[in-house]
Amino acid sequence: ASSMSEHEARISGPWTADEIATFLDEAVVPIRLAAVAPSGWPVILSLWFLRDGDSLVCATQQSASIVATLAAERRCAFEVSVNDPPYRGVRGRATVSLEPDADLATLRRLVERYLGSADGTFASWLLGRDTPEVAIRLSPTQIASWDYRRRMRS
Repeated sequence: ASSMSEHEARISGPWTADEIATFLDEAVVPIRLAAVAPSGWPVILSLWFLRDGDSLVCATQQSASIVATLAAERRCAFEVSVNDPPYRGVRGRATVSLEPDADLATLRRLVERYLGSADGTFASWLLGRDTPEVAIRLSPTQIASWDYRRRMRS
């Protein structure tokens, strides 16, 4: 997979596009996705993600309320950050496209990334459900990195 390109998103913060790409590839933590529901209220949820070139890709069940929310309003915000000090991560804005994950290719890649393999009980359950899955593709328009490693070093 190629690195994040400078052209797609406006980049700010201490990291280069390549450093952002490396962080996103190595940070096996959920992405926090924020969207605006039809009610006008903001909603936030955590999803598994992977980087696919300039995009970030998640998967969820087609019946999940976030799918209808994102279909109605394609703009969202996101954050990927480590949960333990020293804190560092990226946040940004993106536009979303929704794609059927008919053959579960996206879900399978996510299961392998987060669970290490598609062979375990939980993985088998996730991949064995009879419900349609949707891939959520985020195309970032802005990405800001932050890194407190230097500041928090004792």
